Amino acid sequence: MKVIGLTGGIGSGKSTVAKMFAELGVPIYIADDEAKKLMNEDVGVKNHIIDLLGVNSYTEQELNRSFIADKVFNNKELLEKLNAIVHPAVATHFTKWKSKQKSEYVIKEAAILFENDSYRQCDYTILVTAPKEIRIERVLKRDNTTRLQVLARMKNQWEDSKKTPLADFVIINTNLEETWLQIKKIHNKLTL
Repeated sequence: MKVIGLTGGIGSGKSTVAKMFAELGVPIYIADDEAKKLMNEDVGVKNHIIDLLGVNSYTEQELNRSFIADKVFNNKELLEKLNAIVHPAVATHFTKWKSKQKSEYVIKEAAILFENDSYRQCDYTILVTAPKEIRIERVLKRDNTTRLQVLARMKNQWEDSKKTPLADFVIINTNLEETWLQIKKIHNKLTL
C-alpha cells in the first residue's frame, strides 16, 4: 500500500484537498488531529509535555493550546523539543492505523511533512499551495486568531518555493473546481 504525504502551509487548503480525496474513497490520516488526540489522551506524551512546558500546558486535563502556542511558536528550540515528543508518537499511531486500511493508497496529511523529513517515509508527496494573502485571510476567517499570530505560525513553516522541488505533485488551491480536476488527475496516476 502506497503512502501519499499531503502537505501545505497554514491556510493552503490541505483539509479541503484531503476531504476531496476522501470523496474518492481514499483513507485519510490527519496527523495534526491525531497529534492533538495523543497530546490529550496518551499519558506518556502528556507527562513529557508537562515536563517540557509546565503544568499550565493542561487545564482540567485538556491541552491548553493557546498557552502552548504562545510558548512554542516564537521559540524554535521549544517547538523542536515539543515536536520530538509528539512526532514519534504520531508515527507509531500512523503505522498501526495504516495496517488496518484496505486500499491502493492512503493519504497522510501533515503540516510540516518536509520540515521534519517525514516525507521520506512517503511513496509520493502532494503540496497544496495558495498565495500568502489568501492563506492569511482563510486562517483569520477559520480561527479565532490575529494576523500576527498567523504570521508567527507561517514563520515556522518553509516557504512553498523550498517545498515545491521536493513534491511529486503540486495542487494550486485557489478555485475549487480546478482543485477537484487536479485531484482527479493525481488519483488516476496513483491508481494506475
